[in-house]
Amino acid sequence: MQYKQSGNTWMIRIDLGEDIVQSLKKVCEDKHILLGRVEAIGAADHAVIGVYDLVKKEYYPEQIDEFMEIISLNGSITAMDGKPYIHLHAALADQDHGIHGGHVLEMRVGATCEMFVTVLDGEVTRRRDENLGINLWTF
Repeated sequence: MQYKQSGNTWMIRIDLGEDIVQSLKKVCEDKHILLGRVEAIGAADHAVIGVYDLVKKEYYPEQIDEFMEIISLNGSITAMDGKPYIHLHAALADQDHGIHGGHVLEMRVGATCEMFVTVLDGEVTRRRDENLGINLWTF
């Protein structure tokens, strides 16, 4: 992984075999980023994406172990318990041009991932909402 800052934006290149969520979290920890917007494209060779069930309060995961284009990877960086909280969603194209999408539970780079993180002023934290079973923004 390599990264460089330009103004309030970090350009991050995550390399073959690296975990996207863990790599982003490391940059955020190292650079003290606790509020930002994430945009990325690239390729993955392993992903677990999920769709949330409000009744059961759990994600229904889909594991994909093939080379896929990351056609859209978006999300937010906020803070929870004083640490970066990474929340990403992805749309992935498989070899048959089928689209898979949802909340990113795991994702490994299959060639490269080109990511922009725009750092925002202010603070947004998260707190667990037991009725929904998820961590919601608090202002």
